[in-house]
Parts: sequence; structure tokens; C-alpha cells
Amino acid sequence: MSTGRNGTLAIAITLLLALMLEIMPLPDWLAPFQPQWLLLTLIYWCMATPNRVGIGIGWSCGILLDILKGALLGQHAIGLTIVAYFSLKLHQRTRVLPLPQQALTVLLLLLVERLISIWVIGAMGYPAPSLWYWAAPLVGMMLWPWIYVILRDVRRRFRVS
Repeated sequence: MSTGRNGTLAIAITLLLALMLEIMPLPDWLAPFQPQWLLLTLIYWCMATPNRVGIGIGWSCGILLDILKGALLGQHAIGLTIVAYFSLKLHQRTRVLPLPQQALTVLLLLLVERLISIWVIGAMGYPAPSLWYWAAPLVGMMLWPWIYVILRDVRRRFRVS
């Protein structure tokens, strides 16, 4: 059972840590490989606790990310909201899959967010990013098993349900 306040605090702290990792500056050569930490964390919490984390949390995290990255207001918010929606719709099917198959599902969700983001970039009239733009979802897919295990441990330790 959930311990209420501790569970909510654990979710909020993991999302804040993911947000901090998301805006952490990296060298130019490593920047295209920066995983989508916030989105990966959001996907986990949507699948693990669909009654606590959902579309509203996704939208709020996206707005926060837009502000911190200086992006067009709503650019990340719409992507995170749509991915949160798909995560909620697929959570019962995805939770029972082995981790490698979950990683493929997560890759599709990460690609959906990238497609939405590139659509917004194109609508603003900016040139399309290079092919390295698509490296982050692949890195996120490879990191998914570790992120899943770490966040599952946090969920069990703080009895978040």
C-alpha cells in the first residue's frame, strides 16, 4: 500500500532529478546522445502507478522543461502529454513484458515524442536537425532496463502504489 505522502514525495523527487539530468550541460560531441531522462521517468511512473501519474503530470513536467530549456512554450509539454497518454493506455500490456520487449515499447514512445518535437520545430520554420537527433531515443532504449530497476526499487522502498 502507498504511504501517501512518502509515495508522492518519492515520485516528485525522481521527476525533479530527471529534470535536472535533462538540463545538465554536456560537451557538444556528447549532447546528441543525452537520454530523455524526464520522459523515461514519466513513462515508468505512468506504467507503474497509472492512478497517480498521468497526463496532467506529463503536461506540467513538459511546461517546466520548456521553461528551463528556453523552448517554445508547449513544445515539450505536448510531447510529454501524448506519451503519458499512450503510456497509460498501454500500461497493462507493457508491464507484463520482459525488459527487452519493454525497451522496444519505450523506444516507440521516445520516438513519438521526438516526432512531435520535430514537427513543432518545422512549424516554427527552423531547419530540420541532423540525423544525430534520433540517437537519444536509442540511448534511452538501452538505458530502460536500468532505469526500470532503479525506479522499481524506489517504488518498493517507499511503498508507492
